[in-house]
Amino acid sequence: MSVDDVVADTSHRTPVYQFDRHAPDYRDNFLPITEEMQSKCPMAWSDTHGGHWVAAGSDEVFNLVRSPNVSNDHDIKGVRKGYKGIMIPTAERASGVRGGILEMDDPEHREFRALLNPYLSPAAIKKWIPVIDEVVRASLDEKIESGRIDFVDDLANIVPAVITLAMLGVPIKKWEVYCEPVHAAIYTPPDSPDVARVSELHRNMGIDLITNLFEIRENPRPGLINAIADVEVLGEKPDDMELLGILSLLIGGGFDTTTALTSHALEWLSQNPDERERLSQERDSLLDSATEEFLRYFTPSPGDGRTFSADCEFKGTQFKEGERLWLSWAMANRDPALFDDPNSIDLERKGNRHFSFGLGVHRCIGSNLARTVFKRMLLAVLDRMPDYTCDPETTVHYDSIGVIQGMRHLPATFTPGKRLGAGLDETLEKLQVQIDEQELAAPITAAK
Repeated sequence: MSVDDVVADTSHRTPVYQFDRHAPDYRDNFLPITEEMQSKCPMAWSDTHGGHWVAAGSDEVFNLVRSPNVSNDHDIKGVRKGYKGIMIPTAERASGVRGGILEMDDPEHREFRALLNPYLSPAAIKKWIPVIDEVVRASLDEKIESGRIDFVDDLANIVPAVITLAMLGVPIKKWEVYCEPVHAAIYTPPDSPDVARVSELHRNMGIDLITNLFEIRENPRPGLINAIADVEVLGEKPDDMELLGILSLLIGGGFDTTTALTSHALEWLSQNPDERERLSQERDSLLDSATEEFLRYFTPSPGDGRTFSADCEFKGTQFKEGERLWLSWAMANRDPALFDDPNSIDLERKGNRHFSFGLGVHRCIGSNLARTVFKRMLLAVLDRMPDYTCDPETTVHYDSIGVIQGMRHLPATFTPGKRLGAGLDETLEKLQVQIDEQELAAPITAAK
């Protein structure tokens, strides 16, 4: 029996608000939609995308994400029919593969996460800072003499991709094989004439990823792939598609979200040059709070889907087992009940309990990496291109912010400067030797 059979009575599905975060005008109307929902219906039913609940208020999001009656499970084997994981609607290309640990419940989720934690803890990320700085330096050196840069193509796409592959144990020179398909899969609409090309890029990336999995299984080398290549969880050995789902989540989470955060922060700082100068001059006291504020305000990943795993109630609203739920991190981050003046950026905001990395046991496992990579890129730009000006006429935001609040292009001009070292390709060759010789991709628990 499917959950659709269980949910027969729909009279409880009130109030109704036809929320569609995939709508082409949602980015432009995000603020009025958020304000209307939070003031009138912080929990509402929407008939869009097969029908689902929408949690727009911070209290609703906070409590439901931690509820034992809410499941992350993506049931691809048909045991709990209708449990579709974190995507609403379910992406067609992902219908047969779970999205890694984000689409698992405990205890399975907990066992996989324990394998990955030693690679992504604050101490584990700290040892990567010299490598991050070198990739940032080389990326900026490619453009520093010209006085022109696209902060997305020339910096914010490159650095997260290289570092994520390094941590996985994939040769970092292959970053371009992974970079475009990861981003394009998010910003390319399903009716675009470019879908076939993007799908082919995605297929090639998948082939390379599983090839690395097979190679590492035969001849182990340090990295996140090695951590799960031969693992047993709950007494069973996961199939390779399950492992690919975990690795794809690490790649997607490591690439596009950090790119989105960085590009939006750089755009805002260009529009607010006095605040940019203040942040640069007072970085020792402002950098941490500014990072959290950019995370709150721009919320790179705007939300996640869930499935109710039991009939339950919250604040008088009844939910039925099998019904879908959208938890809006982005709208919760603008709730005036939790944040003073939520629609303004305050670089000194205190007690910033934002939702941008999620909450509860599924809180983003890569949050330490995202913060570190973002800060190192931001500081380098402030130091080497302090007077940069972004061009609004040629800036391209994602058409839809339903999955990622991202950018495709952020061109800028600045006073030209001097190169500090080798170009990107040569730098990556040298870094690969360093990564291999020092076994940087080994878990922190294996540090000598």
